[in-house]
Formats: sequence, structure tokens, C-alpha cells
Amino acid sequence: MDDSYLLISPCRNEAEFMVKTLDSVVSQSLRPAKWIIVDDGSTDATPEILRQYSEKYDFIEIVTRNNRGHRSVGPGVIEAFYAGLDAVDLNDYEYLCKLDLDLELPNTYFETLIARMQANPRIGTCSGKPYNRRDDRLVSEKRGDEMSVGMTKLYRVSCFEQIGGFVSEVMWDAIDCHRCRQLGWIACSWDDPELRFVHLRVMGSSQDNVYMGRMRHGYGQYFMGTGIVYMFATSVYRMLHPPYLFGGIAMFWGYLKSAAKRLPRYRDKELRKFINTYQWRCLLLGKHKATELLNDKQKTVWKASGQSGNIGVAQKS
Repeated sequence: MDDSYLLISPCRNEAEFMVKTLDSVVSQSLRPAKWIIVDDGSTDATPEILRQYSEKYDFIEIVTRNNRGHRSVGPGVIEAFYAGLDAVDLNDYEYLCKLDLDLELPNTYFETLIARMQANPRIGTCSGKPYNRRDDRLVSEKRGDEMSVGMTKLYRVSCFEQIGGFVSEVMWDAIDCHRCRQLGWIACSWDDPELRFVHLRVMGSSQDNVYMGRMRHGYGQYFMGTGIVYMFATSVYRMLHPPYLFGGIAMFWGYLKSAAKRLPRYRDKELRKFINTYQWRCLLLGKHKATELLNDKQKTVWKASGQSGNIGVAQKS
């Protein structure tokens, strides 16, 4: 079976963390066929580090973009991702992964994920689970099993094309998984030891501070179409995990502020309705049971599409 995979890594000023990620990837038991790293206008030592690795490893290719003057999370990351995708022919690969450069991966990470995807052809996107180092111990970021995580999303290329790729908006990394389920694919992540990886930068801290990141997440939930009851429940859950209390409050405030301003929401009303129905079932049945029932229900949709039939093409917005 074809196990060729393409990595695309948008980055900006990642000199502090990137060497650990670079070493993690070149040490993989199954290396990528191609790794496109998009330098999104770095002003630190990132370009020099990338040059050294690209000269040493022929599967690494660097794409350089002009400096926009600041880090742009969300839409900016997706724009940089597509700059990398434009440099290759996606049809040359079976799998595609958007990979951040602030991770430490187990050596068999990609081999394990691809083996699981090959064992279950309905899995469209998957990942392991992120952990943070705190006081010489690893602490889970508590990501749900129903999503592949944004910092390392492995996709079956046929699924990525069918969902239309990533949207250039905040919550792109949740919208894509909901779209997968809508079309009958399975989106998932596993917390097995061989798939646990270290996230060197705390979730949401790539902005001014982690609380601004959590407020941005609240806006993203509003944009995606999340209902206020589900958002409240999610925020309370986040209050119980680092950063305690105020992280969850910041998320809910970001959501309420966006609602008060009547900011635009995701244009696909059918997907928003699909998400709302699923979220209510999560509240009533629990997320694991709700996801299991939905995946079983959507199996007929996946079969009707010819398993990997393309009803759309990867898009940038």
C-alpha cells in the first residue's frame, strides 16, 4: 500500500523550538516523501537553521515569504500553508500533514498513524495527543478524541480534497473535522503512548499571551456557529485545566464579545446546523457516545460518495 506522505510546515520565528521538531522528523521510522517548510517572514535565526537542514536532507524544501511584520495566527497560518501546497503536485502523495515546528514527536509517529489509516479506510484525518512539560512532567492538553489536533493534522489526500481543504479563518482546525463527519469520514486522535507528543509552546500562547489566545478561541467558536450553551459548558471545562479559571473565562468572554458585536459567522449554514445538532447530542449523551452514533449514521454518506469521490477541491477560503 502507498504510504507516501507530504509535510507542510508554516513557520515564523521558530528558532527557539524548531530544531527539536526537525530532528524528530528526520528521525522518523517512516520519513516524509517531501517536507515543504514555509518561512513566513522570519526575522530570527529560523532561515539559517532551515538552510542547514535543507542542505543536509534532500526531502526538505524551503519556501520563503515576505515579512508581513507580525505573527498572524489562524488565517495567516493557512495562507502560509497554501503557499507550501502550491509548490507541489498533491496527487503525487497519498497523505498530507500540516505540521507545526514547535513539537517533539515519537520516532514511529507517522508510521503508526498511517498504519491505522490503512487499517480503516474511513479515517480521513487523525493525530496523536499533545502534552506540555511542566515541572519535569508531561501534562495533557486535554484534546477531544473526535478531532485531529491543529498542530499536526494528518489527512488522507482524497479526504482533504473532498472537504475543500482548510478555511482561512480562526477555528479552521475544528471546521475541517466537522466537515469530515458531515461527508461520512472519521476524524479522530489517540492518546496512546506511541502517539503522545510534546507541544513546546502552550496552546494559545503564540499571540500576545495565553489569555488573548483563549479569547481568540472564543471568537473562533462563535464564528464556527457553536451555540451559547455548548460554549458555556466548554468554558467551564477549560476552567478546570491550566491556566485555571481565567483561561475558561477568557474563552467565554471572547465568544460573548463576538456575539455582542454581531460579527460574521461561517457562511455554510448547513454545516453550522450539522455542528449544532452534534453539539447538543454531546451535551445530552456525552461526546464519546454522540460521536460514535454520528459516525455510524454517516457511514452511508461515505459509501454514497464512493469513499473518496471528490465533490470539491482544496480551497483557500
